[in-house]
Amino acid sequence: MYLNLGTILLASANEKPDDLVLRAGDREIRYGELDRAARGIATSLRARGIEPGDKVALLVPNVPEFTIAYFGILYAGATIVPINVLAAAPEVRYFLEDSGARMLIVHPLFEAAGRDGAKMASVPVVIATSGEEADTIGAMAAAEPIDQPHPTSPQDTAVILYTSGTTGKPKGAELTHSNLLMNCAVVVPKLTPPSKDGHRALATLPLFHSFGQTVIQNGMIAAGGSITMLARFTPEEAFELIERDRLTIFAGVPTMYFALLHHRGDRAYDISSLVICMTGGAPMPVEVMNAFEEKFNVEILEGFGLSETSPVASFNVLGKPRKPGSIGYPVWGVEMCIMNEADEKLPDDERGEICIRGHNVMKGYLNRPDATREALRNGWFHSGDVGYRDSDGCYWIVDRIKDMILRGGFNVYPREVEEVLYEHEEVVEAAVIGVPHDSHGEEVKAVVALSPDARATPEELQAFCKERLAAYKYPRIVEIVSELPKGPTGKILKRELRDDG
Repeated sequence: MYLNLGTILLASANEKPDDLVLRAGDREIRYGELDRAARGIATSLRARGIEPGDKVALLVPNVPEFTIAYFGILYAGATIVPINVLAAAPEVRYFLEDSGARMLIVHPLFEAAGRDGAKMASVPVVIATSGEEADTIGAMAAAEPIDQPHPTSPQDTAVILYTSGTTGKPKGAELTHSNLLMNCAVVVPKLTPPSKDGHRALATLPLFHSFGQTVIQNGMIAAGGSITMLARFTPEEAFELIERDRLTIFAGVPTMYFALLHHRGDRAYDISSLVICMTGGAPMPVEVMNAFEEKFNVEILEGFGLSETSPVASFNVLGKPRKPGSIGYPVWGVEMCIMNEADEKLPDDERGEICIRGHNVMKGYLNRPDATREALRNGWFHSGDVGYRDSDGCYWIVDRIKDMILRGGFNVYPREVEEVLYEHEEVVEAAVIGVPHDSHGEEVKAVVALSPDARATPEELQAFCKERLAAYKYPRIVEIVSELPKGPTGKILKRELRDDG
């Protein structure tokens, strides 16, 4: 059976070749142009010895060359290995060697680390620019186009997404053409309201990350919509692009919503074109969600997923009761349940590990049979997240299993403490971690960033929490910082806070 993720572009290009698909700065690319460029890339890859099933790595930010190369690799029947653009040379080497990549496509902004890593891994390099110089995406795209995408099968690996590696080395989740096509072409349309003029989305979530790649890039292309690219998120630029292009969809992690909500610019922006906002990647504080919706008059739908689940597993959806703070309901074709340590299903309202099965679950970790067996047990993917299901079938995340704090024999879930901190009017960002303690095992520590004119002290914040939480839960240590460390998606990096003590 033939199935290639690239057919989402092929279908939209056949239907509407002259419609706009990509905007980046002053550049505009139409569906027919994107399809033609991808066909040229496929020809060039074959000429360079890239065979179907070979891996090609992408070290490229949110610029058109990412999408051109992405679909060119798919058209060639090869496998895409997206790399975090902030990776250092030794990390680039690791991703190339671990995946067995036979080529690296790198943007000039990250060329130094890319070339150094590729040299150590003995992998050839192509530069992701639109020019016609040799060894560039522009030159490759101009090659004679292939006739049709390579006839891959549904279970062939389309993309290898590396996990964050919070414990040990990052692992490559093998996502198939079927995994990704079902997630973007079937699931995403069911999450978004219909639009007679087509949706226009902002791509500011990194496209090398599963959320931005599936929901924005692939989801919009499958639906025949358009994408405005923003390589580096700032609230002002996001507002400007939403207003300029009358965008209808914004997807971001919670820290992006914090930044938009607290932005103090010189003028107000018209973002009334937004039809829906989506969030995932980290828990969305209910206070932030409510304040954003009230200020901008647009609904935020929160969902849940992981690299290993393509990524969408559950979402608050249109037409069902929305429960702020929850991760919603399993999406079409996906099952979820809560299990205990013995892999037994738990009844409603009992806390355990969130487990998932369905068309979205990866086929395994590349070259990691033991890790694959551990994660995929009895047909279920074990997420590592603690949660529960309520009587309406709606799921709630309590925290990551590894983030749970064990204080004096009591379980403390950081998210619960963070929600209380966000209720304080001067708190802009908050993260709660466990730190070693001689008698209690772990102590609860809160690290917070305050609004510019704030005067709250650590003692005041501690007292604020003490009034609202059980005695074993409130933070005994409160540290105020100017800004919390974040990854490329804007997700707060708790591991860095732990490393700092």
